Amino acid sequence: MDAGTAERIHVHWDELADFDAGRIDDALDHLLGFLCELVDAQNATWVGAVRLADILPGDPVHGWRPRTIRFLQPSRPLEDNTREQAKNLEQGSVDETTIRNVALAGAFRANRLCDLVPPAWFDSDYYRVHYCGVGHADAIWVGFPVNEDGEAYFGIFRDSAHPRFSEAERDAVAYALRGLKWFHRQQLLGHGLLVASSPLTPSERTVLQGLLTGQSEKQIAAGLQKSFHTTHDCVTSIFRKFNVNNRPALMALWLGSAT
Repeated sequence: MDAGTAERIHVHWDELADFDAGRIDDALDHLLGFLCELVDAQNATWVGAVRLADILPGDPVHGWRPRTIRFLQPSRPLEDNTREQAKNLEQGSVDETTIRNVALAGAFRANRLCDLVPPAWFDSDYYRVHYCGVGHADAIWVGFPVNEDGEAYFGIFRDSAHPRFSEAERDAVAYALRGLKWFHRQQLLGHGLLVASSPLTPSERTVLQGLLTGQSEKQIAAGLQKSFHTTHDCVTSIFRKFNVNNRPALMALWLGSAT
């Protein structure tokens, strides 16, 4: 990787650090957009995944499940495709690329599609439907373990009008994401995927962002145009899910060491 690319990445790390804890969605979009610019990609996705406590015999992905997915450029075809793949996963129908990626859980990894599967895979129905069918001709997949039961996945996509990703482009994406464990941890925390007893609802996530920026419950309620009672119920639910009793304890999760 040349010095100019490394410097671009370092500048972007500094930009990410300037986002406060209440703007995790904006920070994620900023990162996904940068990754696309870095390697001339047309779309990107982030997946927050957790490992289930009870793993069924024969589960091809060993209990790992996506719990939240965000696209830089969302669309109805992508959403439909995501739902279909999630349904297939629960039924035990999992593509080779996913199996190979999950087999490496617990270690940082960055792979192009051609690193994961043989050339014949590109003639498969799966590639035709789930990649070409939504405008994706190639991808770089990065997996980042945050703890033994939580991982962040990034997918960077190119369309058929562009060449497939090179090794150098894969390595640049890997470098851009490798040094951001604090960021990946905040993203999973912000969705309730690390220490919460269950994922946060959209309303709870919105209230959480207000709490993390120091707003009072009355200010949060006014900003969301909700009643104080409804907002307080959300706060109570957030504390319960994160197993804390007050706001300082909640903030400590963002400021403390990795779980």
